[in-house]
Amino acid sequence: MTKRFSDRVDAGRQLAGLLEGRVGPDAIVLALPRGGVPVAAEVARHLQLPLDVLLVRKLGVPGHEELAMGAIASGGVRVFNEDLLLRLAIEPEQVTRVEQAEQRELKRREQAYRGDRPFPVLKDREILLVDDGLATGASMRAAIEALRQFQPARILVAVPVAPPETVADLESEADEVISQLTPAAFYGVGYWYDDFTQTTDDEVTALLAKHPEAG
Repeated sequence: MTKRFSDRVDAGRQLAGLLEGRVGPDAIVLALPRGGVPVAAEVARHLQLPLDVLLVRKLGVPGHEELAMGAIASGGVRVFNEDLLLRLAIEPEQVTRVEQAEQRELKRREQAYRGDRPFPVLKDREILLVDDGLATGASMRAAIEALRQFQPARILVAVPVAPPETVADLESEADEVISQLTPAAFYGVGYWYDDFTQTTDDEVTALLAKHPEAG
């Protein structure tokens, strides 16, 4: 049986080893909270890179919330699936209500995690985008789309585990996708961790405080 990770810290250490020599010294590690932060913190520590978070909130279609009509992200990014909005004849007022609700949660988490620190400069920068694993890749896809608005030099997605079809799909979105494990029989991200306890806001804040600011 393929080796599992003991926890997110262990996963981050293993992933960092896989990433050695594949990112430049001026890169920045961006984590998808909350579960991606302990993984990314280990990667940043091992590679001696700054760490920050990229908050992404999916905008679900009213009544069909699993279907994304857009997303909002750190740095004031708003992206919408215009074709879907037209096809489903979603009224602007409906979009506004959903966006306002998600903006409130985004701002709450921004304040909790970043405090008064400004969002880092990403233009012409190499970005290492990290999560604790991928299932469908929907959140990561939204994160990549959001990051493109900042005109980075390169986006490299790195995760401990993901199904091969998700990795293949994301390869058309990111510049490179690296997954430590790509099991054909996936079963879900948590299956590959002995300890997959939910990461708390306090843990995220503490981990970010230990690393140099991204600037």
